[in-house]
Amino acid sequence: MKIIMLGAPGAGKGTQAKMIADKYGIPHVSTGDIFRANIKNGTPLGMEAKKYMDQGLLVPDELTVKILLDRVAKEDCSCGYVLDGFPRTIPQAEVLDNALKEINDKIDFAINVDVPDENIIKRMGGRRACLNCGATYHVEYIPPKTEGICDACGRELVLRDDDKPETVGSRLDVYHKQTQPLIDFYNAKGILKTVDGTAGMKEVFAAINAVLG
Repeated sequence: MKIIMLGAPGAGKGTQAKMIADKYGIPHVSTGDIFRANIKNGTPLGMEAKKYMDQGLLVPDELTVKILLDRVAKEDCSCGYVLDGFPRTIPQAEVLDNALKEINDKIDFAINVDVPDENIIKRMGGRRACLNCGATYHVEYIPPKTEGICDACGRELVLRDDDKPETVGSRLDVYHKQTQPLIDFYNAKGILKTVDGTAGMKEVFAAINAVLG
């Protein structure tokens, strides 16, 4: 079972990807994680990617797909995987599709965790982080025991720049321009499944399980 997770930043697709991976015993493959692992281990693909990253450039789609295919060729992916963070654009999806075709493989499901923009802005605006120990909270869903104070280390909690409404709005604009067309792309292939991401975490997971059968 090979799955791609789609959804706006803050839609909760990363959390759902981990839950799917745990339930079905397949790896959660995050492009950010595999980039870091390849660079840390000094692999040829990692070193090639690092050249671009050191210059502040985007890693070319072809190279990203090579690194991704190298990861999913590992033994632990033999029964499937959940892709999180890739593809983000139509060109990336096309490169991935063509590369999988060459090895007689394909994606089985593209799961879109659908959450309206206003919900995401409210959800992310309620996040609070401890810059000291990295713990995260939410003023409504996971509040600290003492308002504004980290349960773990007692330091002050902050609203990160990434979670401020104006920043979230900009990220959503980029998502709608670049990533949302993927919904039409995978729908045309007949593998898109959309779930309501405004429900609770367990309810969203139940809906995904119903899709996966």
